[in-house]
Amino acid sequence: MRADARRNYERLLTEAAAAFGANGTEASLEDIAKAAGVGVGTLYRHFPTRQDLILAVLRDRFEAMAATARDLTAGDPGRALRGWLLAQLHHITATRGLTAELAVAVNNPESPLHGQCESLFSISAGLLAKAKETGAVRPDLTQPDLAAIVHGIAWSCESDPARQERLLDLFLEGVLL
Repeated sequence: MRADARRNYERLLTEAAAAFGANGTEASLEDIAKAAGVGVGTLYRHFPTRQDLILAVLRDRFEAMAATARDLTAGDPGRALRGWLLAQLHHITATRGLTAELAVAVNNPESPLHGQCESLFSISAGLLAKAKETGAVRPDLTQPDLAAIVHGIAWSCESDPARQERLLDLFLEGVLL
């Protein structure tokens, strides 16, 4: 990438992160381009879709989630599963609108965010399997159950993140053994 193109790319990421932080994932792409000092065409050359831009802005957070999962696997499987689900809630609700973006992406293999959804699901499935092996959770609990609960809590708590942990714990009381 040429130096000027790289600078434009970095400014777009910086401005998008600020806009998503302030206004959620539905922030105006035109306003992001303007704040970065480039035209909207430049934004779309670097990021053909809104989800491409979201992925680029959140890439470090997705990678941090994978690292969190690796750290959790060393501990008690039941506690590891709770820690992972709570980490997912914090990750998803840290950016208003991300829950909806992921809900669309999970069923659309063409979405730039689809691979991240698959990665998160795979991690959940592995932690759930370990918890089942040790008898820490109900044997009929599935990864899709976990995904539905996490996203349901995320949606319901998007404007009230303080309730996330309480709702997660209420759910887990019903599935932990």
